[in-house]
Order: sequence, then C-alpha cells, then structure tokens
Amino acid sequence: MDNKQTIIGFLLIFAILIGYYFITAPSKEELEERKRKQDSILVLQRTRDSLYIASQSEQAKLAEERIQSEPTRIPAGETASPDMTQLQDRFGAFGTSAIGESKKFFIENDFLKIGLSSHGGKITYVEVKDYLTWDGLPLVLIDSDTNLFGFTFFANNRTINTADLYFQPVWFDGFMENSDTVRVTGDQTARFALRLYASYDTLHAGDQYIEYLFTIHGDNYMLGFDVNFVNLEKTIDAVRGYIDFEWSADLQKQEKRIDPYNGPTIYYKVNKDKVEYLSESKDDEESLRVQLKWVSLKQQFFSSALIANNYFVDPVMRVSTSPTPPSDRYLRSLYYKVGVPFTGGREETIGMSLYFGPNKYNILRKYDLDLERQIPLGWSFFLMHWINRFAVLPVFNFLGSFGWNYGIVILVLTILLKIVLFPVAYKTYHSSAKMRLLKPEVDELSQKYPKKEDAMKKQQAVMALYKKAGVNPMSGCIPVLLQMPILIALFRFFPASIELRQQAFLWADDLSSYDSVFSLPFNIPFYGDHVSLFTLLMTISTIFYTYLNNKMMVTGSQQMPGMKTMMYIMPIMFLGIFNNYASGLSYYYLLVNLITFAQMYAFRWVIDEDKLHRQIQENKLKPVKKSGFQKRLEDMAKKKGYNPPAAKRR
Repeated sequence: MDNKQTIIGFLLIFAILIGYYFITAPSKEELEERKRKQDSILVLQRTRDSLYIASQSEQAKLAEERIQSEPTRIPAGETASPDMTQLQDRFGAFGTSAIGESKKFFIENDFLKIGLSSHGGKITYVEVKDYLTWDGLPLVLIDSDTNLFGFTFFANNRTINTADLYFQPVWFDGFMENSDTVRVTGDQTARFALRLYASYDTLHAGDQYIEYLFTIHGDNYMLGFDVNFVNLEKTIDAVRGYIDFEWSADLQKQEKRIDPYNGPTIYYKVNKDKVEYLSESKDDEESLRVQLKWVSLKQQFFSSALIANNYFVDPVMRVSTSPTPPSDRYLRSLYYKVGVPFTGGREETIGMSLYFGPNKYNILRKYDLDLERQIPLGWSFFLMHWINRFAVLPVFNFLGSFGWNYGIVILVLTILLKIVLFPVAYKTYHSSAKMRLLKPEVDELSQKYPKKEDAMKKQQAVMALYKKAGVNPMSGCIPVLLQMPILIALFRFFPASIELRQQAFLWADDLSSYDSVFSLPFNIPFYGDHVSLFTLLMTISTIFYTYLNNKMMVTGSQQMPGMKTMMYIMPIMFLGIFNNYASGLSYYYLLVNLITFAQMYAFRWVIDEDKLHRQIQENKLKPVKKSGFQKRLEDMAKKKGYNPPAAKRR
C-alpha cells in the first residue's frame, strides 16, 4: 500500500473522531440545564449547611448547660480520674473508648488476607494471596497503621473521628471465637465485627455502639461491609443527612514498570452514569456535587474499591506524590472523602461492600457495577472497546484456557487476526499492484506536465488514466481504515492485560513489562537505560517493511517531498516509545510485520502481474461508463445549449 493512501487513512480517522466529538457534544440548551441544576443543588446545600450550623450552635448551648447541671456519671465505687474527665470532655459519650489496647485481627479467605486494627477499626493490611510483586514479595495493597479509614461526625456537639478511638472485637455464631484470625474457605461464610461503644456509664455500656460488620466469603474478592448504628439517635447529630467517610493509602510499587496510560489513581462511578478518574501521572483533585456508586484506589493491575448499596454524596478526591516518600517502594498517595447518607435512626445500617483484587475483566464484570471500566480497553472510543470486549478478549481467554505459554497464545491470536483480515490485505496488495503497473504511464504524464501551474491538469490526467484502466486509487485506503481500529485496540489491550503479568516467554521474564537483554551504564533520554530486544526486532522489521513499501510506491517522492524520510523516522520514534513499554505488545507488532512479509511474498506469487497488466490494457479500450451524477450534469448542460465534446479514443 502506498504512503499517500496511508496518510489519507489517518486523515479519515481524524475526521471521524472530530465528527464523533461534535455529534456527542451537549447542546447549548443541555449545558444551560446542567448549570441550572448545579446552581439549584449549590443553593440547597448552602441552605442546609446554614441550618446545620444554626442547629449546632443551639445544641452547643444546651449541651453546655446540661454538662454544668449534670455531673459526669461514673460507675459505682469509682471516682472520676482527671484523665477520664478530660476524655469525656473531649469525646463526650465516646470518652470511655478513647483508652484501649491496639490489637490486630485478621479475616482471611482463599484469595485475601485482611488485617484490622482495634485502634480506629481501620483496615491496615490487605494481601492478595495468588499474586506476587515483580520481585517476588507478597502482593500487599495496603500496609500502614497511619492510613485513614473511618467516619467523622458530630456527637454531643463534638467532632468525633473514629480513627481516634478503640473498637472491641465481636465473633458471630461461635465461629473461631476469641481467635485473632477468622479463616474461611470454599463456600464458607463468616462474620466478624469491631464495635465502638458509646456510654457515660456502665448501665448502658453495651447497648450503644457503632459496629463495623465484615462478611467474608471463602472464594470471593468481594466482602460485605455494613456499618450499624445502634441506640445513638440522641448522640450522633443527623442534621446534614449524611456523615463523612475518609480513606487514604500510600500505594506501594507492585510492578517493574509504571504504565503511563494505566497508572495509580482514583476511579469513581457517578451513580447511574459513567465512570471517571483522576490524572494517572500528575497531582490532581476533584470536589463534586454528585452521587457516586463506588470509589476505587486503583493501581495498574489491582484495585481497592468501596461500593455503596445506595450511593455516596459530595465526594472530595485527591491524588498526589510525596516529595519525601515514606519508603523506597512508595508509589503515590490517594485520598478521598465521601458523604454517607445517615438519618439518625435508633437502629440504622449503612450497607457497603469492599473489593480487593485483580483488575481482571471477567472477575470485575460479574459484579455488574462497571468496575471493569478501570481496565483501559479504549472506553473513550466505542469501536476500540467493542473490538477488545467482543473479539480479542473471548479469543484470548479461550486460547489461554489450554494452558499454553502466553507467547504462544499471542502468536495464535495474531495468526487468527491476520486470517480474518486476509481479504482486506489481499485487496490492498491487489490495488497496489495495479497502481504499480500504471506507474510508467503516470511518470509519462509527469513529464508531460512538469510545471507547477499544470499540477491540476496533471492530476486530472492521472485520474482519467486510473478511470479508464478500471483502477480505484482509494481502494487501498479503505483497508487501511479497517485495520487501524484493531491495531489501536490491541495497543490498549496488551499492556492492560493482567493475564500477561509475570508471564515469561523466550528472553522476556514478564510480557506485561519491558524485556531487557542488556543494561546500559547510563540513561539515554527518550530511550532509557536498557535494551529491549523485542522492541529492537520490531523496529528493524518495521524499517524493512517501510523499505519494501517504498519500492512499491506509485508516485515516488516528487509529489510528496520528504515523505520517505518521515516513514523511516517513525520506526526510530517507536524504538524510544516501546523500549519501556509492555514486551507483549512489541512481540505482537513484530509478529504482525513477519506475517505481513509472508503475505506479501505469497500475494506476489499468486497474482500474475502480466495477466493483470493485460487486463488493465483491455479495460482502457473499453468505453468509460459514466456515473449517474456525471450523466445528470451533461443533461443539464445540454438543456442550456452546451454540448460537451465526445471523448476521444486512443
């Protein structure tokens, strides 16, 4: 296929994307309606906050009078210590839970090991059992006692943060009671809770509490997380209609390389709407007035998601990189705060779920929550994710089910794709062969019209030649346009495929990361500090393909000066880009080039160019069939008294 057709193909793709943008862009009326709704919500929120502040001020006065008139209740036979009095002044009814012992408890199933701390009731450790880091360590998503995980609310006119208080363990149904580890397997299910008690005296010490109830299943990455508020209707203020939940974590490096298109960030799903995310490469922050279905701390191949049974409100999210990282493996800090609907009932349950596990399409898809949209399969352009979801993924998973090495899986997948595209490739080569056979006559026309001012005459003469010979110069462009979405879709698929993670093939130890056959003692800008052999071979094969393609060019470099040079520069640019990219992708493009070479030589052997040349010459002797449009133009001209000259035959 000639380079002019390739450029036309790129231009058509660009035009399609621009057209898609304008078609899907909201109208002026829709934008005004959105702004009106946002303004209404903002006014409502400000009114609600004003009422809340006024209520808090009034309640603060009442609480102060109550505290002054009613002494703090202490169990019989005991006297109030200065420390306890201060704690009750600070935490109100939760003062008795401000002192305790920090203990670790674990809930564990076939896939996960989750550590919980009695101090704050927070999740401090999450290990995904079936996976290891790139350097062979246990794959830990969360490992910190300093991360945020808990609620902030007003109680007795005090700001309470559950991270400051101590929870007590509760076992259910006698399952592994009094053990610091609750284990389930297979189809088993177990419940374990941490309770935060609130009381001024021992009489009701066990009746008022906040409970974090975890329900874990033996063979699932998802676990239930219900927060129960019991007999706290007179303690916790519910004027705002929600209480704040915060979660933060310092993510650790799990992979050898960080994918710039699939980096660590926060993903979130707007309730009954699309999935969005913060920047994957730079510090970013969002403060929204929307309802969310879930929020996820997402890494390249794993995520930690909090999912609401109903929804969250007023989210604030932030991703940042610390200038003073806490460890050598530190990657990035993620934080979010969401409002959890709360009415202040006597017994109220906030239903949620937690997902800790791999970003694997088939696993995430079964939850029917759009969690799979964290996997970058080209969701921004419908054609790309359709190709990946309905064509590439099913075939890829089917081939992987045979237990083959994934290098072989990629080879077979590439062969199958080339078989599907075989008619397109044949049509492209056939068109190029026709154009190549007409090249001597095109060169004669170039000599006949050497001047720049005759460029239009030359172009018309060339097009007339193609038409008489029965050659469509655009016939090679359409096949290019058909192949481009597949190439781009696979560019997104291979680096995002967790199936390739830590899968070795030939000299590559991980097809989801770069392969290094030689480490350089220095770093080359735009290239790196190592040599990726798959990328090097892909680049060499691409240069060779460019050389063969230029030999088959029809118009040469006269019409498009500098184009040949540009076609050689592109593979060199790819050498720098792909050197640090997934080796599975470079391997795939290398296979595509090698199979294309085989096809080209097969087509050359199958297509009899002498016979094709005779057919072209016979077509030139036949009368040119006029199109309906051209015939209508001539009829209109005749009605106006103009008779075009008859076409001359050669």
